[in-house]
Amino acid sequence: MSSSSAHGRDPRPKISWSSKTLGSDLIRRYMPSREAMAKNKYLRPIAHRFLSPELWRFTRRSVPRGVALGLFAAFIIPVGQLFLAAFLALPARANVPLSALVTFVSYPFTFPFWSVVAKQVGELTLNIDQTVGAAESEELNQGGALAWLVDLFQVAGVTVFGFIVLAVVSSALGYLLSGAIWRYLVLRKRAKRLKSMEERLDQRLEAQ
Repeated sequence: MSSSSAHGRDPRPKISWSSKTLGSDLIRRYMPSREAMAKNKYLRPIAHRFLSPELWRFTRRSVPRGVALGLFAAFIIPVGQLFLAAFLALPARANVPLSALVTFVSYPFTFPFWSVVAKQVGELTLNIDQTVGAAESEELNQGGALAWLVDLFQVAGVTVFGFIVLAVVSSALGYLLSGAIWRYLVLRKRAKRLKSMEERLDQRLEAQ
């Protein structure tokens, strides 16, 4: 047993808001671990499959796929997003922990906000005619409870459609954006490495 576990200390990295590695520290701290996902009763039957090291590596293909699947799962269903993202990551060879982490964008405390956004997106996408809607509502006012029920189903249907649009659009944008960020980080790392090599070479030439 390690000293950290023996004393009950958290092995995850501490967050320093002035650190240059703040982004990676946040991801490593809040990203679900392999052990935690393996112990989950819903994922345990297939744990041997999605706990493969290949699905936990950060590569130029697995990262965008993980982000896209996580966003899709976050908006396509109201509950169980994390498990859906893990299941989808298997055939897609996406990064499992990243796809699970991204689903937190629509967890319970943000669901009311996204419900409002989904309703607006649904109305905008369907291009509902407000004039016709107002006329229909006026005719249904005589129906009392029936009118209220019809309005409720109409709003619910528009909101559900809005969530579907959010799932598709956000996953596509997430894939493109995360892929672009990944390429930028790789190129930046290569540029720093080349610059460091050039500086060392210059120092050697000056020393001769």
